[in-house]
Amino acid sequence: MSTNPVPTPVGEALKAAFRTHPAGVAIITASTPDGPVGLTASSVASVAVDPAAIVFSVTRATGSAGAILGADTFVVHLIDDEHSALALSFATSGADRFTPEQGWTALGTGEPHLDTARAALRCRALHTIAVGTSTVVIAEVLEVIAGPQGRPLVYVDRRFHALPSASDL
Repeated sequence: MSTNPVPTPVGEALKAAFRTHPAGVAIITASTPDGPVGLTASSVASVAVDPAAIVFSVTRATGSAGAILGADTFVVHLIDDEHSALALSFATSGADRFTPEQGWTALGTGEPHLDTARAALRCRALHTIAVGTSTVVIAEVLEVIAGPQGRPLVYVDRRFHALPSASDL
């Protein structure tokens, strides 16, 4: 018996609809006893400002996603076009992550931090909800670390694309 359910026609149509709906790109990282973990996400959205909260989903509760779900805190990095190779690396199983060339440091609280991200949101999970093979996370934002502003990175039709910077609009 397969652990991967066969998508329904509605599920396939949903995937097709969202394939052409641009989404911002983020890299989510955490520190674990086994070392840093991270993944690329295009499901991050703000939920509230009081209390400050965001939402995102991960596909499985194993590997990097499981480690992030098990961490006390994690950092959601909102990234720019200059980070597209890094986003691809964090979306590819077994790819190089957290190398010195990628520019990672550690926050005083221990989480991996990308200094060149447009913003880094240090968070802790408030609620997790299992939905099929995914987990939805509602997280409290504990700290916002502003970074340099570049051309925002979006994901559409299975590719990364740059938007004009705010100053170009």
